[in-house]
Amino acid sequence: MLQVFKKLNKSLVEIDSELIVDGFDFTDHWIHMSNPTDKEVEFISRATLIPEDYIKAALDAEERARIEKEEFGKEDFSFGTELTADETSLLPHTVLMSVTDIPITEEDDDKYTYATLPFGFISTDKVVVTVCLNETSIIYDLMAGRFVKDFNIHKRTRFFLQLQYVIAKKYLQYLKQIDRASQRVQNELEKSMTNQNLVEMLSLEKALVYFSTSLRANTAVLDKVPRLIKFYEEDEDLWEDVLIENKQAIEMSNIYREILSGTMDAYASLISNNLNIVMKALAVITICIDVPAMIAAFWGMNTGVPFDDKNWGFWVVIGISIVILLIILIILWKKKMLK
Repeated sequence: MLQVFKKLNKSLVEIDSELIVDGFDFTDHWIHMSNPTDKEVEFISRATLIPEDYIKAALDAEERARIEKEEFGKEDFSFGTELTADETSLLPHTVLMSVTDIPITEEDDDKYTYATLPFGFISTDKVVVTVCLNETSIIYDLMAGRFVKDFNIHKRTRFFLQLQYVIAKKYLQYLKQIDRASQRVQNELEKSMTNQNLVEMLSLEKALVYFSTSLRANTAVLDKVPRLIKFYEEDEDLWEDVLIENKQAIEMSNIYREILSGTMDAYASLISNNLNIVMKALAVITICIDVPAMIAAFWGMNTGVPFDDKNWGFWVVIGISIVILLIILIILWKKKMLK
């Protein structure tokens, strides 16, 4: 899906898709691509003179987080037809491309699962392009000004920093949701330990692993930003806020991950302990049943046995069984196996 936005009268307006045809002037526009087709990628690449490899980088779910800045000339583009004079006049130009991981959530069987996806940011002197494999709420958060104010696509550096700030805030938002979900599952496990709850705990722990890994990769990208982007004085505070929020997200993900891992280990110990208690109880019951059964088997043989011709022989055998059983119970009690 292809969306094009432009800032008009201090508000962000989406351009009608029917107007986006060959020859459309994308200058000072923001282009967002969600799982674009090859045709859309080629169209935007030619219209903005951004290499297709840069646009497709974020469409690989396994793409690592990175940032790079490079200058491109006419020889770097091959679209099957020659570039027009207007297109050639834009070259050479510098392209900044970054790929950072963003958090996503999906609904699965009335519960949410969390993961991460690469998100591409590409900017030139004329246009900004963002690319993602799936639709993401981060775009709508930017448009609604949910985490940042004075959102402006004309200021490329500030746009990039605001985007990274929203991404960090989104991580924090989802981390809080994961923490609430883990608390809910723990409360359910205290009432009744089921496989479904344990699987959900494992899913949350896996999400925290994804978040922690992606946040560390994003930090490596952010550390390189000052070497590639020149900050204006008014952007310094925003840059510091981005670093603080990203660091806080890393710390929270690590804390929640350790708590959840410790909780899972505790429940594993409880399950093992409960199993031992059940097995001990079954062993005691087996012993108590087998001793009288063994004695009855001895006196039930088709051979001569003591008291077989006595009317009171039956009660003697019962008495012997009870005495031996009492001795065994006393031994088990002293060994603390009846507690």
